[in-house]
Amino acid sequence: MRTAGVVAEFNPFHNGHRLLIKRARETLGGDAAVVCVMSGDFVQRGEAAVWSKFARAEAAVRCGVDLVFELPLPWALSSAEGFARGGVGLLASLGVVDCLVFGSECGQTGPLERAAEALLDPGFPAALRAQLEGGAPFAAARQRALAALTDEQTASVLYTPNNILAVEYIRAVYELGLDLGLAAVRREGAAHDGPGSGSFRSASELRSRLAAGKDCSAFMPDAAAAVFGREAERGRGPVLMQALEPMLLSRLRMLPDAEFGRLPDASEGLGNRLCAAVREEPSLDGVLSAAKSKRYALSRIRRMTMCACLGLREGMADEAPPYARLLAANERGRALLRLIADRGRIPVITKPAAARQLPKEALAVFELGAGARDLYVLGCRAAAERRGGSDWRSGPALV
Repeated sequence: MRTAGVVAEFNPFHNGHRLLIKRARETLGGDAAVVCVMSGDFVQRGEAAVWSKFARAEAAVRCGVDLVFELPLPWALSSAEGFARGGVGLLASLGVVDCLVFGSECGQTGPLERAAEALLDPGFPAALRAQLEGGAPFAAARQRALAALTDEQTASVLYTPNNILAVEYIRAVYELGLDLGLAAVRREGAAHDGPGSGSFRSASELRSRLAAGKDCSAFMPDAAAAVFGREAERGRGPVLMQALEPMLLSRLRMLPDAEFGRLPDASEGLGNRLCAAVREEPSLDGVLSAAKSKRYALSRIRRMTMCACLGLREGMADEAPPYARLLAANERGRALLRLIADRGRIPVITKPAAARQLPKEALAVFELGAGARDLYVLGCRAAAERRGGSDWRSGPALV
């Protein structure tokens, strides 16, 4: 049985995700398995996921995925490079994934591979530095540096977010020396953060609709809508940043000044800017606006802010994830777990109590995620769902 690997957030799972899973299976043959590595309760844009990691993983399995593993917190809240390295590294460590499948705006691996190779060129850091010294924002400087080493057509793949992440996936495969096939699936429907029409809408648009109390079921597979509907009935979500804002501000204000300089991506004075904003601003949006730099995107500041709230520090995502925590599986996935037990290179956690047997460094990573969940559940509407320690009591969904 051949296996496709997908790195995702499913925030929330929608019709575009179902199409990606369908294409992933078709790429390797109709009987192929699909394994996903998915962000937990906090996602790469530096926000809480609208539905819990357990609900999103169950929705994915009910819609065609065979196994879902959690991408541990330090990698889930990392830059595109760290997020990709963590997801790809975890998939490869399972020992069963044959091909990495990812969505992109261009839908072709060739241009993405050329861009990834150029980013690994020994001359790229100097080219990027020259552009940054000219005052260009980081994203624009990166594109210009890539164009200087290659051509405008190759650099153009960095203009859109899914292409950027796809390039980082490929770069991670090259850097880690992994024997993985590569397959790009063209993104359908709405742009990454734009409005759409018909049954395909972006996850960003669906999150906005959920925040406004609107129904999103028309844009999701029925099985996913049923899972999220159940969660809403039980008061487990959607979890919105407004509900978590007092707790997040409290954590930020209690953090010693020196800790802001130890955050991921806190270089060039960003840590100091964030610290000053935290001490003055009355709202989370105010903190983000005051800390923002012309050079770096707001998403970087959001990630730094969430890292500060959740106890993440620079260097925590430098290596590959040290374990694979199972969030959901179907019958074929459970058969695949037996192969992973023979071929995998990292421990697989199927019951959270087993995490206590992990080596000290790996256990510390698991505990960070468990602590993050204790904060996450404070955004649930139902008081009973806000109990502490739920990450240690919650097993995978077996479908």
